[in-house]
Amino acid sequence: MTEYDIQGPTRICSATGRELKPGDRFFAVLAEAGGKLVRTDYSAEAWTGAPASAVAYWAGKVPAVGHKPRKPVVNDDLLLDCFDRLKDTADPDGLNFRYVAALLLMRRKRFKFEDAARDESGRDVLILRDARGGAVHHVVDPRLTDDQIASVQTEVFRVLGWE
Repeated sequence: MTEYDIQGPTRICSATGRELKPGDRFFAVLAEAGGKLVRTDYSAEAWTGAPASAVAYWAGKVPAVGHKPRKPVVNDDLLLDCFDRLKDTADPDGLNFRYVAALLLMRRKRFKFEDAARDESGRDVLILRDARGGAVHHVVDPRLTDDQIASVQTEVFRVLGWE
């Protein structure tokens, strides 16, 4: 497995060169370049959508100076339970929720990325391994739009009690 060292936010819009100030909304993109994952930040005004080379992207707001974000208490086992319950779902909302839950479990280092493939339906699938139990999971990448990502994130946060 490959580990990636990804730089933090630049607080500079790569499209306009404008400094992103506290309270500004931004979009961040991860794209592979030269065998590395590179983060690029964009102001909301300059955002035209994720480039084709994007591995992932998300929206955020630049925090106030000195602001320490409150880290939510996450119960990995509860998140994994939600993820597992959606294993056989064909429902688009369930697929979206499961995908976002998988990304959260990867961020928390519970899941490790192993590979990406295509299933028999031609959909992109992430192949992830549970770092504790070793179970292998196949997770459909639903190719979410910006609005869908926001909606799914809100639902995951609501279910996990992060609101």
